[in-house]
Amino acid sequence: MFERFRDRKEAGQWLARKLDPLSGNVDLVLALPRGGVPVGAEVAAYLHIPLHVFVVRKLGVPGHEEYAMGATASGGITFLNHPVIEQLGISRSEIGYVIQKETMEVERRARDYGNATAPLDLHGKAVVLVDDGLATGSTMRVAVQAVRQQGADKIVVAVPVAPASSREEFEAMADEYVCVLEPEVFFAVGQWYEDFSQTSDTEVREILSHQSVDRYPNLQGDLR
Repeated sequence: MFERFRDRKEAGQWLARKLDPLSGNVDLVLALPRGGVPVGAEVAAYLHIPLHVFVVRKLGVPGHEEYAMGATASGGITFLNHPVIEQLGISRSEIGYVIQKETMEVERRARDYGNATAPLDLHGKAVVLVDDGLATGSTMRVAVQAVRQQGADKIVVAVPVAPASSREEFEAMADEYVCVLEPEVFFAVGQWYEDFSQTSDTEVREILSHQSVDRYPNLQGDLR
């Protein structure tokens, strides 16, 4: 049976239920903007823990920006997918240009989202990293590396959907990996959502301004 989420809100609710065994053992949710924020909001509310935004940007291949050659995050952390770079023959100057452009966007979003992206003391903390799904995994990969570098004691990678092949990599990289749908055949995150319209900066700010930890009873029922 073909299974899809209605939207990011529903995806977040199902992911929250999947994370229920960790209730009381995690300290905060770090959501990757923009699409990870509505998902992370549901998780944070369900688990009664704070939500913060962790700004990470994909480094797109010049001329084919939808294809990632790496990612960069707050704090100057950068991950490069060297096999992709070598295969496509991308020059150092091209890489430098893309890193500079996306670093400026990371800094802009950090300013735009305000206190939700303020530096956090992650030392000794158990952190749930949330996005709306994984495709290449490069954005989440650099997020894990950045959070680990900032001293987090435990990192849980949590997404509504990802290729089944992602599990082995992220179980090795993070302390725990939680995913609701793990299809063997996977083309894009959006194929697993009925509504995968882009999340705007305005929506992100609205979500962050209306956070409450008293919104959800335990979810019941089965994913369609």
